[in-house]
Amino acid sequence: MKKDIQKNQNNLIDNFKEIIFSARKSVAINVNNGLITAYWNIGKIIVENEKANNIDNSSSRQIILELSKQLTDEIGKGFSRSNLFNMRKFYIEYPDVQTLSGQLTWSHICELLIIEDVQKRGFYEKEIINSSWSVRELKRQIDSSLYERLLLSKGETNKKELLELSRKGQQILKPQDIVKNPYVFEFLGVPEHKPILEKELEKKLIRHIEDFLLELGRGFMFVGSQQRVTINNTHYYVDMVFYNKILRCYILIELKTTKLQINHAGQLNTYLNYFKTEVNDKDDNPPIGIILCAEKDEIAAEYILGGLENNVFASKFTYVLPDKDELIRELENVIKK
Repeated sequence: MKKDIQKNQNNLIDNFKEIIFSARKSVAINVNNGLITAYWNIGKIIVENEKANNIDNSSSRQIILELSKQLTDEIGKGFSRSNLFNMRKFYIEYPDVQTLSGQLTWSHICELLIIEDVQKRGFYEKEIINSSWSVRELKRQIDSSLYERLLLSKGETNKKELLELSRKGQQILKPQDIVKNPYVFEFLGVPEHKPILEKELEKKLIRHIEDFLLELGRGFMFVGSQQRVTINNTHYYVDMVFYNKILRCYILIELKTTKLQINHAGQLNTYLNYFKTEVNDKDDNPPIGIILCAEKDEIAAEYILGGLENNVFASKFTYVLPDKDELIRELENVIKK
């Protein structure tokens, strides 16, 4: 009898908690949407006032500075000069506030407004929604030039792909869609040219697994490191194994702190054959292999990876954030071709 009473009470508590948490989330969303709409309207008034009174940029800056001082005195924080400038730009860049998702906070929007390229901004806007990025995660992905890296990873990028990426974000439909080139591990804090053993690199990535999953992209779940593969009583070990719930397949990653070599592909291809036969469930798609290496010669990579039955990809990794201007120039050259 007591067990039944306790079970009933637990069910009631669970129901109450669900109602309360749902209500809190709803309130938070409504407050966020109300705040964003208010900031958009403030931006609208600033712009319309400038047009109505033929106010030039210099005078506008001075007016905004004075408004900032007065609003801060009378209302409180949130009305710094930079924030008012963001509200002004917010109205200009998003003439219809209703098109914005309720998942974007004002902090997200301020980071997006820094991006002048409309297509690039559209991509990051979609990825905030698709991947539920925090502001910290958004900043990291912008700093690591994710947009440019994804486009360059596609090979022959064209204007159609630019538009698709900006409208829909990263679409993961086939194995090569998950691959980036290069991968950026700046979160490890390893100096650019410092020699490091593969085992040490693996340990560092595991210690920073949340950052590593963010860099890998959407849908990745960590299965484990040094996963054993036994063939004819001989044990081999896969450096890192993940599962991608979007592609519904295992992702096997081998870490190589040298340049890509012929034996690397054969080794990983063997592991993929084993997983396909011994590990996969009937609903799993064939596993995918990624060799992360310090250096990769594109011509050599074609010969090393070509003709394999399994999906095996090779990408470089770097310990420092890539040069944005260099990536942009490289992307422009690819598109021109």
